[in-house]
Amino acid sequence: MQRNCPIGVFDSGYGGLTVLEKIREHLPAYDYIYFGDNARTPYGTRSFEVVYQYTLECVKKLFDMGCELVILACNTASAKALRSIQQRDLPLISDHHRVLGVIRPTVEQIGQFTHTHHVGLLATQGTVQSQSYDIEIEKYHPQIVLHSEACPMWVPLIENGEADSEGADYFVKRHLDHLLAKDPLIDSVILGCTHYPLLLPKIKQYAPSTVRFLSQGDIVAESLSDYLRRHPELESKCSMGGGCSYYTTESIEKFHTAARLFLQEDLNVHHIDLNKER
Repeated sequence: MQRNCPIGVFDSGYGGLTVLEKIREHLPAYDYIYFGDNARTPYGTRSFEVVYQYTLECVKKLFDMGCELVILACNTASAKALRSIQQRDLPLISDHHRVLGVIRPTVEQIGQFTHTHHVGLLATQGTVQSQSYDIEIEKYHPQIVLHSEACPMWVPLIENGEADSEGADYFVKRHLDHLLAKDPLIDSVILGCTHYPLLLPKIKQYAPSTVRFLSQGDIVAESLSDYLRRHPELESKCSMGGGCSYYTTESIEKFHTAARLFLQEDLNVHHIDLNKER
């Protein structure tokens, strides 16, 4: 079978680049296409239906570009769109295309981190309101007590290059204090947004040393590696040139500027106008 399918990685913004970086570290031989719907970000404040429609549109575009496996490297899209796409759309589109998210792999790992079974979640308003983490944790770890804290200012701070500012200190400490005050037994915290690893130094600065933080990049990369191992019929189609192309609905110049906050390399970026694609 000819290997001609890159692996697609989608995010509404730029945080998915932190996941892509870890995936490429773990699985460097494969080809990747990263697609950011940066012109319509943020997704976190949008309704379930809008996030679903936007995400489906971008997933279909990645399918059109030859990807048979797409990773939603976005907690909001995973929370608000993944299940509908998997159950409603994929059966109509193809019986051999797959779309995976970031929430389930993260939840599957949390049981190995917590000793108290009291866990915190830092995420966008949309992810918290979706209760996707609550549902998945109840399914896989019913003994775990989850407390969530929405952090609406964190993504704008990061994308505006303010992750090291005093303003970031204020908002990091504020939301972390709110979360930990809800339950003094919390010993593990999920960073439920792919942007948040850029704030991890400040998060750790204001957190007790006994609290552990889970970034999703390594977890998703390891989960993808395991998925490909368990699905050789799909893995055998994945092209292996070690390359990566980047597509954005924003201007190429703006993508380059923002991406430098997440990746330290020259990127091969292309613009997509989804309005013209319709």
